[in-house]
Amino acid sequence: MVTQNELERATKRAKAFAAREPKAISAQYDRRLGRVIVHLNSNLDIAFSPQDAEGLEHAKPSQLETIEITPSGFGIHFPKLDADLYLPALLEGFLGSRKWMAKQLGMAGGKSRSAAKKLAARNNGKLGGRPKKVAVG
Repeated sequence: MVTQNELERATKRAKAFAAREPKAISAQYDRRLGRVIVHLNSNLDIAFSPQDAEGLEHAKPSQLETIEITPSGFGIHFPKLDADLYLPALLEGFLGSRKWMAKQLGMAGGKSRSAAKKLAARNNGKLGGRPKKVAVG
């Protein structure tokens, strides 16, 4: 159970966080640019490609037309997709959960066409390629 003292300390920390962090005041999808643009209370605008954000990566432009800002100003909600982004994480460059971001990084690395990767693939092929999967039954 939470004590009154712990609750007061947590409330004080939350107020301090809210006072120092930028908040979203509006957001829209710009079809021409293909970007979501978030306007902050600090007079700064940030923009990102929906394809780079978890939950938005397969969205159609019509699904990005409606964007809601949470009352705190820290959340951005896309009701047609039931997707949410956390503004403080966006400002740190995180467009999704750690697991999702790691998957995106791995996929990008897998698409690499370096000379070393080509050589490794050739050498692996000379050894017979990947081993065949054995059916267990």
